[in-house]
Amino acid sequence: MSILFENLTVYPKATHSKTTKILTNIHWLLLVMTFLLFFLSCKSNHTMPNISSYAIRLKPGQDLKESIQQLVVQKNIKAGWISTCAGSLTQYNIRFANQPDSSSDKGHFEIVSLTGTVSVNGSHLHISISDSTGKTIGGHLMEGCKIYTTAEMVILTTDQYEFKREKDGTTPWDELQIIDQKF
Repeated sequence: MSILFENLTVYPKATHSKTTKILTNIHWLLLVMTFLLFFLSCKSNHTMPNISSYAIRLKPGQDLKESIQQLVVQKNIKAGWISTCAGSLTQYNIRFANQPDSSSDKGHFEIVSLTGTVSVNGSHLHISISDSTGKTIGGHLMEGCKIYTTAEMVILTTDQYEFKREKDGTTPWDELQIIDQKF
């Protein structure tokens, strides 16, 4: 007997016959085989690159760029990048776009962004800071940016690449060269 309810047919609970049990077992066997096939097909003979992280906090008076480079040398980072940074400065030293010299000032500034690549072979970092009115400036991070209260950052690294900086003929500057470590 079935009950019709808005185009949905509900059947009474079936008794488990031998055939039903066999079909259920086959269903589970197929499900397990599909999972194993998928799992085994995802297996690779390639080694996955490692990604490491370094969480650091700089304290008042420390130089932002010098401290980053000290960590890079200490940890022998060949290919890394700034994941995040929040903090403040009492002095900045930034080279603005297309300018030969850096600009500096003293006061209280929030670090609103710090980004770029780091390597023992040379780093390239950009910073954005804002003053007490919210005016924001940014450019190349230079030595001379002094921490006010803190600079909290995470630097990520990989062994998949090695970053180098060399002239490549496209610009007059040493540009990033990415060397794949063939994983």
